[in-house]
Amino acid sequence: MPATLRDVADRAQVSVRTVSNVVSGYEHVSEKMRTRVMRAIDELGYVPNPVARTLRTGKTGLLSLVVPEIDVPFFSELARAVIDEADALGFQVMIDQTGHDHERERQLLRGGGRRNLFDGMLFAPLATREELDDVEASEELPIILLGEHVFDGRFDHVAIDNVQAAHDATTHLLESGRTRIAAIGAQPKEEYATPLQRTKGFQLALEEHGRQPVEALQMTAPHYGRADGYAAAAALIAQGRRPDAIFCYSDLLAMGAVRAVFDAGLRVPEDIAVIGIDDIEEGRYSRPSLSTVSLDIPFIARTAVKRLAGRIDDPTLDAQEFIAPHQLIPRESTAGEEAVSR
Repeated sequence: MPATLRDVADRAQVSVRTVSNVVSGYEHVSEKMRTRVMRAIDELGYVPNPVARTLRTGKTGLLSLVVPEIDVPFFSELARAVIDEADALGFQVMIDQTGHDHERERQLLRGGGRRNLFDGMLFAPLATREELDDVEASEELPIILLGEHVFDGRFDHVAIDNVQAAHDATTHLLESGRTRIAAIGAQPKEEYATPLQRTKGFQLALEEHGRQPVEALQMTAPHYGRADGYAAAAALIAQGRRPDAIFCYSDLLAMGAVRAVFDAGLRVPEDIAVIGIDDIEEGRYSRPSLSTVSLDIPFIARTAVKRLAGRIDDPTLDAQEFIAPHQLIPRESTAGEEAVSR
């Protein structure tokens, strides 16, 4: 039979209450006592009963992470980092994906009948501002928004400075001597925050260098995948005056764009330079290696999980916004043989 709290208490020669306090992470237990109990737990192979813990504490020890697509490298890397950070704080993580289904996002943001399953939610939605306005911040299920939106004071938000990231990428192309710069990643639905912000950063950088954005060089992308980047880049190359550089709103778009350039019989970066945003592992080992703006995924995960844990303990905390750092990383796709090896 599985070991029980009583079995652990008998082995450690302590009370059941002491074992319960150690298992629950109660901080006011001496290190000597905690070590004795943990040794007994290891010897007996005791596994805490999550149902009993829920009844005792009102907490499940489970966090929900909701992303649009788990197979997108940025989100899979984020999920791994969130799981590691949550584990360090004694939480387990259940991952869900919305598949770009806005009604599903609304349901999850409203709880979706899951409020009793999770202690809190980390949410990286594609929801528009209008959809978020339909959702009230609730003390019943603490929610941390990741990455996308404009902070409005209702939800904690671990954000990316999309305007500055896009500005940095475009400035790098301009300072590399490129003069006809295209962009891939604007969305057909312009209310999405990330593409709007990245378009703004792209256009600001051009204007600061005395150049006006050319509408024909700004391509939409229904999704941020390789095929979307390929199709958009192929259309750009087919124009009478092709670009000499392409700024892509994600690394996956950029990977597709690079392939389209080569398939057209052109070279990267000699004929067309390409840069993305995300710094996914694939781009570091591609040929040419992909220039990018690296988003600090460990910072996003660490900050979001710690903030969510704090809000679970104290639901009355005022909402805050945390801005993740980013770094321009030039590689072969924009800098040729002189690329920084990273």
